Formats: sequence, structure tokens, C-alpha cells
Amino acid sequence: MAAAQGRLSDGAGGMDDAKEGERNAGDDAPPAFRAAVDALRAARLRPQIEMETTRAPQRLAPFAYALEATVVDGDQDLADGRLVLLHDPDGHDAWRGTFRLVTLVRAELEAEMAADPLLPDVCWSWLTGALQARGLACGEPSGTVTRAGSHYFGGLSERPSTSQIEIRASWTPREGLGGVPDTAGHLASWCDLLAQVAGLPPAGPGDASVVTLPQRRGPQSR
Repeated sequence: MAAAQGRLSDGAGGMDDAKEGERNAGDDAPPAFRAAVDALRAARLRPQIEMETTRAPQRLAPFAYALEATVVDGDQDLADGRLVLLHDPDGHDAWRGTFRLVTLVRAELEAEMAADPLLPDVCWSWLTGALQARGLACGEPSGTVTRAGSHYFGGLSERPSTSQIEIRASWTPREGLGGVPDTAGHLASWCDLLAQVAGLPPAGPGDASVVTLPQRRGPQSR
């Protein structure tokens, strides 16, 4: 099993980005936020999901912490996403709470699957269903499901056409003891969503009812 804390970014500035995330969760952060971040760091994930800290947005809330994940099968990337934890100790009218989770999930699809008119509704139900399956209450959910197709021309004409699904969403997690939400549970639900979009088989007997997308055509080599 892989720890949610993960490895540092391999890209330029990755170390600085990670340090920025550490500052957001430092000693000057509210105890509730530090506890929520600690739970994210301690979470255990499916071995196919690789997680790392990344630079968190600085203008959405006084405190923020961000993770990026990739669903990996051998040397192929099947899906990727980002999960951001926001915290405003004074509360936020639009959130109706002091915490907010924001996510982006995306994967490439077979063209036939991308053409299904019910696909956006199914993908949104995967998000809400993943939360419900773990008994997690949330408020003020909102988001979009976007399908996009790419066709290549000229010097790129040999590449096959591709279709992609993208889920952008945010929700307010219910706060528990000490005003701390169950961020580890929400992270696990988010990873369930990633796995479904990537087309991974169910993680265990209890997940046998999960319907996943077929693996995308020609997963990107790492």
C-alpha cells in the first residue's frame, strides 16, 4: 500500500511547491486544519494510486493543502486528478462551513463510451455514490462533467483521435469532533472515484457492485 504523503514532484519547482504546502499546514495553522492535513498524510491507498503533495492555491482560502494522484498500471497512466483541502476558520457563506474540498479528475475514454449521452450523469453519480458508500455526509456539492475530443492534423496526423472525460467538483465535508472533518475518508472516496474513471477492477469483495469505465485506449506511457 502506498502512503498518501507520496513522493515529491519530479517537475521543476516541485520541492518548492511541496514546501509551500508544508507551510500552509505548519504550526501557525489552526489545530483543526493541522489535524485534517495529518489525516490526509496518514491515509493508505491502493497500490495503483500514486500520490504526492503539490502547490496549493493561495487565494481561495486562508489555509489550503493539495494532493495530486495518478492511477498507474505498470508503466501506463490511466487517470489523474487533484484534491485540494481549503479552510477558513471564520467560515464561508457559500460553503456553509469552514472546510471545502475541491477536485479535478480526468481520464481518456474509448470514443464509443465518450459518445454515451448518459455519461456525464453517470460520472457525477460516481462522485456522490463514492461518498455515500463510505457513509460520508457533505453539503453544497457542485461541479461539472466535461467531455472533450481531440483530432490531430499535419505533423500530428498519425496520432489517433482521443476522447477525455473531466470531472470538476467541490463539496463541504461534515465537521466532526473539534471541528475536524473526516479527510481520510473523503480521500478514500476520491480515490474510489479515480479508480472507477480509470477502469480499475473493484478493490475488494465489498466493491463488487461498482461499475467502472473501460480502460482508455492506449494508456499514456510514463
